[in-house]
Amino acid sequence: MTLGPLEYIVIGFDGNKFDGSIAAEIEKVVEKKIIRLVDVVFIGKDATGDVAIVELDNKDDPRFASFAPLLADTAGLFTEEDVLAIAEGLPLNSSGLAMLFEHRWAEDIKDAMSAAGGFLVSRSVVPPEVLEAVNAELEAGASA
Repeated sequence: MTLGPLEYIVIGFDGNKFDGSIAAEIEKVVEKKIIRLVDVVFIGKDATGDVAIVELDNKDDPRFASFAPLLADTAGLFTEEDVLAIAEGLPLNSSGLAMLFEHRWAEDIKDAMSAAGGFLVSRSVVPPEVLEAVNAELEAGASA
């Protein structure tokens, strides 16, 4: 299996109130072949800093049951060190859903670049704080 561009995100939840409802929206982008989940891990951190790591294949836990159909194609690439580093970055009394995913939408572009003798020079992600500032400016401009 050849993987396309990979990215990981961690979605945090205050007070360990993760209920799994986010799976429905993740399923939409997986079904549309926009992304492919490569690894998904749930990490909980209590008020004293104790960490619990849960693989999402636990179909008996209602918080994770809705993820079952999304996990068939995962490769489990997060290492223990990766997960512990993510856990370290979580605030106390919170949880995180760590998702490593492939950008499926880029597969044909990657092939076309290669066929044309092209190559990727740079790739970056715009930080959320910058997006918030840009959105605020756009909204202020639209209101004026």
